[in-house]
Amino acid sequence: MSTTEFRPDPQAYLRAHSWMAAFGMGAAMLLLWVMGNPHIWTGAIGGLAAVAVRGLYMRSEEMAVVWTLTDTHLTGPAERNIALDDIGKVNRMGTYVQVITKTGDKHLIKYQADPKAVAAAIGRAAA
Repeated sequence: MSTTEFRPDPQAYLRAHSWMAAFGMGAAMLLLWVMGNPHIWTGAIGGLAAVAVRGLYMRSEEMAVVWTLTDTHLTGPAERNIALDDIGKVNRMGTYVQVITKTGDKHLIKYQADPKAVAAAIGRAAA
């Protein structure tokens, strides 16, 4: 029985949070501008701080998540166990791979260095 593990990549984690910070900073500044606040630059600081705190707080938990692909199942955190013949679709979303079952359940394999390869491996196994 062959197994493949999908572990989160620290660089992908940092890249994803960098994009979230950029979006959060812009959104906070826009909100302050719309509200008429003359100090819109504080939105950039707030957006950056929020994403940085979240990233630091969640890093150890997110880096510990491992998904395992076997000949028959895809298993993940919180006792997720997906039979390969139950996989309906596999999507890529940035550094994430989304697995959708035939019943509509959705699962995210987050922060992958090569999400295209992960999606392809799962797709081949499920075919």
